[in-house]
Amino acid sequence: MLRTIVLSLCLGLGLSLVATPARAAAPADAAAASPAGANADAQGIELFEQKIRPVLVERCYQCHSADAEEIQSNLVLDSRESIRRGGDTAPAIVPGKPEESLLLEAIRYQGLEMPPDGKLPDRVIADFERWIALGAPDPRDEATTAPEQPQIDIEAGKSHWAFQPPQRHEPPTVQNAGWVERPIDAFILARLEEAGIAPSPAADRRTLIRRVTFDLVGLPPTPQEVEDFINDTSPDAYERVVARLLDSPHYGERWARLWLDIGRYAEDQAHIVGDDKSLFYPNAYLYRDWVIEAFNHDMPYDLFLRLQLAADLMEDRSEADQVALGFIGLGPKYYSRRSKEVMAEEWSDRVDTVTRGLLGLTVACARCHDHKYDPIPTEDYYALAGVFASTEMFNKPLDEKREKKDNGQAEKPEDALHVVRDEDKPVDLHVFVRGNVKQEGSLAPRHFLHVLAEDEPLPLQNGSGRRDLAEAIADPENPLTARVIVNRIWGQNFGRPLVGTPSNFGKLGDEPTHPELLDDLAVRFIESGWSLKWLQKEIVLSAAYRQQSHDRADQQAVDPTNRLLGRMNRKRLDVERWRDAMLSASGRLDAAVGGESIRPDDPDARRRTVYSYVSRLDLNSMLAKFDFPDPNAHAARRNLTTTPLQKLFVLNHPLMDQLATALAARVCDTCDDHAERIDSAYMLLYSRPASDQERALGLDYLQADSKDEDVRQRWVQYAQVLLAANETLVLD
Repeated sequence: MLRTIVLSLCLGLGLSLVATPARAAAPADAAAASPAGANADAQGIELFEQKIRPVLVERCYQCHSADAEEIQSNLVLDSRESIRRGGDTAPAIVPGKPEESLLLEAIRYQGLEMPPDGKLPDRVIADFERWIALGAPDPRDEATTAPEQPQIDIEAGKSHWAFQPPQRHEPPTVQNAGWVERPIDAFILARLEEAGIAPSPAADRRTLIRRVTFDLVGLPPTPQEVEDFINDTSPDAYERVVARLLDSPHYGERWARLWLDIGRYAEDQAHIVGDDKSLFYPNAYLYRDWVIEAFNHDMPYDLFLRLQLAADLMEDRSEADQVALGFIGLGPKYYSRRSKEVMAEEWSDRVDTVTRGLLGLTVACARCHDHKYDPIPTEDYYALAGVFASTEMFNKPLDEKREKKDNGQAEKPEDALHVVRDEDKPVDLHVFVRGNVKQEGSLAPRHFLHVLAEDEPLPLQNGSGRRDLAEAIADPENPLTARVIVNRIWGQNFGRPLVGTPSNFGKLGDEPTHPELLDDLAVRFIESGWSLKWLQKEIVLSAAYRQQSHDRADQQAVDPTNRLLGRMNRKRLDVERWRDAMLSASGRLDAAVGGESIRPDDPDARRRTVYSYVSRLDLNSMLAKFDFPDPNAHAARRNLTTTPLQKLFVLNHPLMDQLATALAARVCDTCDDHAERIDSAYMLLYSRPASDQERALGLDYLQADSKDEDVRQRWVQYAQVLLAANETLVLD
């Protein structure tokens, strides 16, 4: 950090400063043990008073003195003690050693450039060099220091709720015990009763099966599935629906997309010039397929994390598991990879992806300085960055018999599995002072976060440290990992997470609305073997999940934002479920699981939207219009926007024309009666028959002309109106 101090040595140089009178000379240091030494000190002091002090006063004191309005880099230069002590990193001068003095390096413009508005004359630089060589005699004996900088108190920081181990909690006692279906409900109901609010009635069966089917598999229920559930009066009818959906191969397709958002999944790079094929990942879909299968097979979440960070370093893992390393291997990759500035950006992305996505902490905020709010020192950031500095992106050959480069990588991208491996020589990084790679501070050996350690943080020193990092994150004693994923899953099902900032559990993040519930679910999730399907079942079988979503005046008066969950939140479908629902209703959905990517706005593309090609360089325009996250950045949650471009797409895009044509053909081919056709369309799209008013409006339009060809075209237009309706996009 010394270099940073020197960098900011004279930030005020560009101003026209009025020099203050030089302070009266004080007796020289008494260190001279001989007449020769005394003579050298005398020369040095004379040089200091005539040549050095005036420059410091005129060019540096505005930013680097005790009287400065804002001291830069914690460096003050108006006393002997402070100039030798230095600021954030090390001494600005080393007496007798000009080449080790960062002050001299700065005024020579050797990497550092101070003063920033123009280099000092060569004669002035020579004066500083001579003065330092003489031992930097300095008569200023006043003890001036920069104000003490606040230090992170790690132990005090551990008192924050997110760093406390989650605990099991007995479900609270409630008055309306008959409403409780799962332990979740007791926690919800206790808060409602405390606020004087009753829970909402259960949703009707049509609404419930539509809701749970969209939530668990991302598709609408078929008309037959709706009718079967309505007619099934057995006590376990709903539980059997949930079990069927959790066993569906489409479950993984729905829930993999949540994880792909977290991992910033993409199939190319944002900085592509010409036809550089090395920055395209034609086999990225193999990682996506791996994630889908992991969800379908209910892979324990702790193993799921370990494999994605360190499958290549784990014993007894199959070759198929190596695909999991695409979590990092498909990350951003920049040009000029030999440049430390460029690599620092990649390391920052890796740290941010892992810590915000898996731990709910903004560790990358400590890249340039200690975290301003959370107990995360800069050293911790560089300790984690060192893990990724010791890891390289690797194009592993899909077939070892294919041609390989000298370094073992596949010759062609289309023959490669895009993963990671350890560098030959792991490294520990120095802290980059204020994020500047040219200003190295203290060494930061690879280790886990101080705030998550009882005493000293866990070293991450085996190879790159990825395996150690994976174990630390997936450790059941880690207070964050289970909480973070439980909160994300809850938010997807309820439309609002318990912690409103799902990627920031730190001091600036939201506190949980139901802290005991979050803790209890996190502990039971771990005890269930980290089973995500157990968690899903626990949530969707709750009475809280099954409530109506209708607004109520009494609840609005007390809890207008529904923080206490006195009703179900109405949810807007993401672009994946919206497009898939329209494909399903029109009979055009190809339900095959897995495989290569599609263009979702291609009218001929019939596979689910999770298989869309995701580009960092040029995100598909349909995805971009409907709030799909930019894979170049972290997405804590999907944005929700309503724009004219969305409706123009619905009205004019060829995809919508083809879907409307297919839906019209499907319902027209079932029967000849318009009323029955209308009900069929409503069942396919909304899981309900049309109301009398809706049916009458449809008949008025469809029967306006009796010609067969005109009727079919009217049906296409009518079908497009139904596809464009809000009910296609909103889930009650």
